[in-house]
Amino acid sequence: MPRSTVVRPEEIRRHNLSQVLQQIHRRGELTRAELTTSLGLNRSTIGDLVGDLVRQGVVDEHVPGGGEKAGRPSHVVAPRPDGPYVLAVEVEVERIVSAAVGLGGRVHVRHETVVAEPGPAAVVTQIARDARRLAARMPASATLVGVGVSVPGTIQRADGLVVHAPNLRWRNVPFGARLRTRLGADLDVRIGNNANLGALAEHQRGAARAMRDVVYIVGSVGVGGGVIVDGAEMYGAGGYAGEIGHIMLNPDGPECHCGSNGCVETYLGEHALLREAGVADDAFGPAAVAGVLADAERGVPPAADAVATVATSLGRTLAILINVFNPEAIVVGDTLAEILRIERPRVEREVERRAMAAARGCTALLTPDLGRDSSLIGASELAFQALFAT
Repeated sequence: MPRSTVVRPEEIRRHNLSQVLQQIHRRGELTRAELTTSLGLNRSTIGDLVGDLVRQGVVDEHVPGGGEKAGRPSHVVAPRPDGPYVLAVEVEVERIVSAAVGLGGRVHVRHETVVAEPGPAAVVTQIARDARRLAARMPASATLVGVGVSVPGTIQRADGLVVHAPNLRWRNVPFGARLRTRLGADLDVRIGNNANLGALAEHQRGAARAMRDVVYIVGSVGVGGGVIVDGAEMYGAGGYAGEIGHIMLNPDGPECHCGSNGCVETYLGEHALLREAGVADDAFGPAAVAGVLADAERGVPPAADAVATVATSLGRTLAILINVFNPEAIVVGDTLAEILRIERPRVEREVERRAMAAARGCTALLTPDLGRDSSLIGASELAFQALFAT
C-alpha cells in the first residue's frame, strides 16, 4: 500500500507566498480582493501573506484614495521599487546589455557595452562589472536575488553549459559555472537561449500575453525559436527544443554551420538576405542589412527582390510551424519582423498555400511588443523563477 505524502503547513505557506508574489509580479498592482479571487484563498490568509511580504520589504500596501472613501476599500498591494531585483543580461555578438529589473518587470537601470571580441572570459568580466555598476545605482535597500543571461546558442539548462553558440564562436563553455564563481556561489545564476527567453517574455509581458499556445521565431544573424504549449515553455528532454533555424527546407540547399544543408537559417538569416541582394560577404553587418531593408521598402532592386525571396521562405517556415504546433499566434522578431512588415501579403499568401486549412485560421501573425528587448526581459523572468521557488 503506497504511503501518503504529508505536506507540512510551512510548505503550504511557502507555496501560497510564492503564488501571491507571482500574481503581483505578473499583473502589477492588485487589491487584496483581487488576490483572494484569483488564488481562491480566504481574505484572512491573503492578509497574513501580504503582511509577510510587506515585513520582508518585498511589496508595499496602501489604501486607494488615501482612505477617504466611505466603507472599507480593499488595500492595494504593489511591488516595492527598492525591493528585490534581478540582473538581466543579453549577450550578443557585438554588445552586452545589462539591466536591473524589479518585480513587475520594471527596468530600473540599464547599461550597454560594445564588445569587440565576445570571448567567454571577457563576457564574464563585463557582466561582473555591470553587476557592480548597476548595484551602485540602485537604492541601498534593494537586494539582488538572481541573475538571468540570454545567450544566442544551444544551452544545457541544468548547469548553463553553452553547448554551441556559433555566432559567438563558443563550444562546450561552462558559462553558468564560471559566472557563478565570479559573482558568488550563493547567487542563483541561470543561462537561457535567447529565442526561448524571447518567447517567455512575449508570453508573459508582450504580444502573446494571456495566450496558451505560442511560437516565437527570431531572425537576425541566426534564426531561433521558442515554443509555449498550454501556457508553459517547451524545452524538450535536453533543453534544446525550439531550434527552428535548423528545420530543413531543402536537402540540396546551402551548407549550414550545424553540419546539415538547406536549414531555415540558410534561407532566413541576414547572411541569406544579403546574399540574395548581391552584397559581398565582407560587407556584412547591421548597416548593410538596414540598407537592404530600406531599399526594399522603396521597391529598389535587387534589394526588393531579395526581401521578397526571404519573405517567401518565411511564409513556408511559418506554415510548417502552424502545421506542427497549431498555435494561437506566431510572434516574428528582429530582422524577420521587418521582412514581415514589408512583405506581409506575400508571407500570408505563402502561409495560405502551405498550411493546413483547418489550422491556419487559428493563428495570428504578430510582431513583438517588447521589440529588441524581448530576450533581455525574458532573462529577467528566468532569474525571478528562483525567487518564486523559495
